[in-house]
Amino acid sequence: MRWIGTSFKMTKTIAESAAYAARLREAVGPEAPAGVRPFVIPPATAIDTVARTLGAGSPVLVGAQNAHWADGGPWTGEISMPQAADAGAALVELGHSERRTHFAETDATVRRKVRAALRHGLIPLVCVGEDAPTFAAGGSADHVVAQALAALGGSADTGTVLLAYEPVWAIGDAGRPATPAEIAAPVAALRDAVGDRVAGVLYGGSVAPENAADLLGVPGVDGLFVGRAAWRVEGFLRLLDIAAGR
Repeated sequence: MRWIGTSFKMTKTIAESAAYAARLREAVGPEAPAGVRPFVIPPATAIDTVARTLGAGSPVLVGAQNAHWADGGPWTGEISMPQAADAGAALVELGHSERRTHFAETDATVRRKVRAALRHGLIPLVCVGEDAPTFAAGGSADHVVAQALAALGGSADTGTVLLAYEPVWAIGDAGRPATPAEIAAPVAALRDAVGDRVAGVLYGGSVAPENAADLLGVPGVDGLFVGRAAWRVEGFLRLLDIAAGR
């Protein structure tokens, strides 16, 4: 199974998210391309709208960009895993480098969120990735394995967890696209360390139709977690076709 997904980050209004979902529903239909599992992660304000627009039974999963580890309580501004699921989310993105950098998320925080997601039947999509100095020093593999092991912790049933390897130096406006050779060792290390405990290892970071096939060809890569290249439906559909070998 090849997973192809995108997070809208802090873009798109409810109306814009609905229009995207409607176009996606029309283009994909009741069945995704063979061997491909698509997913979209809108902002929290649009989770319900996107899920309803795609419709029950859609092959496109809907996700949340973050959720708290507590089931409820005085956590102003947060949403809980039950609330994300209630809005229509089937998966939840956790541990993105922006959350770690700007919102002080730690490995321990991510671990608590993974456990909460699993407890409520959500698929945790755990982001791991090294910064530029760690990459330059040759420490990428050790760094991402440590993050993955910390996120999974001692949880016994992590078979639905997805890992998204996203080198910090390869994402965002200033990101440099990674080559297949540069991601091969960290991906292999993740597979060796936790491959038997997770559902798959995805790659994300300056993914585009031009490099998607090469990235999918890296041994151990089970899909792509895409940014800007998939923010227009046409770009997302093109990536689905590439993943399906069309």
